[in-house]
Amino acid sequence: MQEFDTIVIGSGAGGLTTALCLAKAGQKVLVLEQHYVPGGWCHSFYLNGHRFSPGVHYIGMLDKGESTSNLYESLGIANDLVFFRMNPSAYEHCWIGDERIDMPAGIEELRETLTKRFPEERKGLKKYLKVVQQVSRQIQLIPKMNGFWDNITIPFRTAQLGKYGLFSLKKVIGWHIKDRLLQKVLNVQCGDHGLPPAQASFPLHCAVMDHYFNGGFYPSGGGASIVKAMTTAIKKHGGEVRTGNGVKRILIEGEKKWKAAGVELQNGEIIHAKRVISNADPEKTYTEMVGIKYLSKSLQKKLLKTKYSVTSLSLFLTVEMDVIKAGLDSGNIWMMRNKDMDELFGDMKATDILKDDEFPGLFISCTTLKDPLSFNGRHHTIEAITYLGYDAFKEFSHLDDYHSAAYLQYKDRICEKLLNSLERVVPGIRDHIVQMELGTPMTNEFYIRSTRGSVYGTEKNFWQTGPFSYRNKSEIENLYLCGASVLAHGVAGASYSGAQTAATILNCKMDDLLKPDPDQNIRIYEAEDSSGWPEWIHRKMKRKKERSQKSESGIQNSEYRIQDR
Repeated sequence: MQEFDTIVIGSGAGGLTTALCLAKAGQKVLVLEQHYVPGGWCHSFYLNGHRFSPGVHYIGMLDKGESTSNLYESLGIANDLVFFRMNPSAYEHCWIGDERIDMPAGIEELRETLTKRFPEERKGLKKYLKVVQQVSRQIQLIPKMNGFWDNITIPFRTAQLGKYGLFSLKKVIGWHIKDRLLQKVLNVQCGDHGLPPAQASFPLHCAVMDHYFNGGFYPSGGGASIVKAMTTAIKKHGGEVRTGNGVKRILIEGEKKWKAAGVELQNGEIIHAKRVISNADPEKTYTEMVGIKYLSKSLQKKLLKTKYSVTSLSLFLTVEMDVIKAGLDSGNIWMMRNKDMDELFGDMKATDILKDDEFPGLFISCTTLKDPLSFNGRHHTIEAITYLGYDAFKEFSHLDDYHSAAYLQYKDRICEKLLNSLERVVPGIRDHIVQMELGTPMTNEFYIRSTRGSVYGTEKNFWQTGPFSYRNKSEIENLYLCGASVLAHGVAGASYSGAQTAATILNCKMDDLLKPDPDQNIRIYEAEDSSGWPEWIHRKMKRKKERSQKSESGIQNSEYRIQDR
């Protein structure tokens, strides 16, 4: 019979952060992951030696002194991480119809670039970007408020949040920006929360934009490098991380008041703990692992009303071609039709997703350009993602084994449609494909266990964010939540949710847990400029290319012998 101080269900960024904080505080912690690798949306997988990271495409605020950098320093994993700075001149490429507009790193650089393109919007643009940054920074102030004077001064210190916090993104941007194309450029990062402007909470969008104002960064080694750093640190502090261990139910005890006492695994094993933390979404946690009979009427009602975010199609490609010559760089490409973005999102959620030759919107990135260390000298890896409504796969959603001939044929037709869009970005790409695989909402459900294949947990509308989101401390004693549905989504947001949950358990402030260590430093190099790379990167890339050449030579020799025979 095993017993732990804390069991964490799910090894996403939120669960691993919680586990690490608690392990550092001296608790005996066990992390349980149903997948065969840890990481949740941060995991990486390989197809014939080529790595893909389905949920990590870029991270912001990683320069020294910024919040994500401080987070990793505080967790004691910064020294184990290497990031590449994506193209600072255009970490986002906006392909809107026939228009091509780049978003550079730096709020001033962004303002200057967009002012040159939209000179008549100079004043409105300057004010709007300032408001976005103010609202985002004021959101970050709220958890830090403590004591009488902070509470007295909060209305003055969060004035912009109070002024704009109750409105949608569409309303606020409409008050400042009149040019429809500029609105679309500024709203292109709606893809980072999955809601159209009319439904998106303005403060949430501010937080997303502010997160990337100083540019985007990509982890060397993909999302798995962050996971590896965290799991290594957890084990260093005496914690355990077990993969292939799905949780069937959370053990609930008590009579007048329910409390969590451990878990039962899918294989029937019982593990006891003083507390349980779920990194799964609320539906999986409360409805499936706890059980409705243990929930209050108000929580049951909230669960019934809860909406989940968009789901996705993810195309993973390995190509043999000069993608730089074809026009790609380390920046992301957001490609969409030049139409009203609320209508565009409606088109993306249409049930009949094969009626046109291309999808309404697409996110495209070349991971071997964002992480040059992953390039073997011949093959590049590309990820193309579009959002859709879950009902587009309702034909397969009720099946225990959805891998039918009809499902595979459906995937093939989707791939062709995605390639039609990719051909516009990289002409002739079909002729250079080495391998191709498609992830669907069914894939998301199987590997991530997300409700309806959602990519951002709960939908990030106004009534499901901020004070209306799910709390990290549940109504059941000793049961806690963390992850994308609690504080915020994304790699950094989910990680901070984990720190917040750990602080609640340890009865301290999050800032008490997240004190940057001066001996911890993230190594950051330019993806577009190799002149500043240290020698070890050049050596590693050289060895990778040599191994690739030897492997290819072996294949060619083998083929020659077969033909000769």
